[in-house]
Amino acid sequence: MALNPTIFKTRTLTAAVFVIVMLTGLLWNQWSFFILFSIIHFGAWYEYQRLIAGIDGQYATISPFHRYGVMIAGWCLMWYFTNEGYRIGPISFHVIGWWAGLVFLFVLPLGEIIFTRVLNVRNILYSAAGLVYISLSLALLTHIRTMFYGNIVSFWGSLLVLIIIGSIWINDTMAYIVGSLIGKTPFSKISPKKTWEGTLGGIILSVVVIGVIGYFFTRYANRDYIDWGWILQWAAIAAIASITGTAGDLLESKLKRMAGVKDSGHIMPGHGGFLDRFDSLLVATPFVWLYIMWLLG
Repeated sequence: MALNPTIFKTRTLTAAVFVIVMLTGLLWNQWSFFILFSIIHFGAWYEYQRLIAGIDGQYATISPFHRYGVMIAGWCLMWYFTNEGYRIGPISFHVIGWWAGLVFLFVLPLGEIIFTRVLNVRNILYSAAGLVYISLSLALLTHIRTMFYGNIVSFWGSLLVLIIIGSIWINDTMAYIVGSLIGKTPFSKISPKKTWEGTLGGIILSVVVIGVIGYFFTRYANRDYIDWGWILQWAAIAAIASITGTAGDLLESKLKRMAGVKDSGHIMPGHGGFLDRFDSLLVATPFVWLYIMWLLG
């Protein structure tokens, strides 16, 4: 696949705006982070429901109560995983998310019966899959962001999120460039434009770049002492995020192909919608979270 200068320019310009918005939300404070990913959560859910409706017409008939109720229920997961970093007066988001989640667990199936006169198990399973695919993933990312809240190393939460997202961005960009320049071997029928050369190049360069950044970061943080174990952890997270992120990209491509659409949405010229932009992050986050929990355990 030849490198298209026009497409690359469009993708680069919109990506630059996207990066500014993302970094503002990620780094300003914990509230900007929560607002940013709440918007992403609802945007991804909107597109997910459209894709599933395109795959199975029955899902298009779900009641507004089901449609928006499951989104809010998923949002409760994000509240639950905030630890103690977010509070409304004396009450933490964590507690609110727990009790609101329990309420929705009982109210949603009941509302489905009341509004549709039948309990459509298939539609419930589609929505349950969305809760795992979108809501749980963003909830775990929120947990990573807030897990060190109140400690002297509270910046680690923000840093870990940046490593995950940075790894995925580098992987996506390098895979596109390497694949455009030297890619010849098709990687998957699901996404015909992907090549093995581009995929492997993206993963390797992501690990190398994140490892190099980790090297200079540890030199600065430890006053010229090189903590190779720390650097290896950065590289490991980059590898996990890049590999599983590639799987996430293929999963969303499969959903779009089944729904018969090119993009999940149109929020960014050259990049598509919320799911197009965050498909890798949604699948990578749970695996990185498991790795981090294993390290801390």
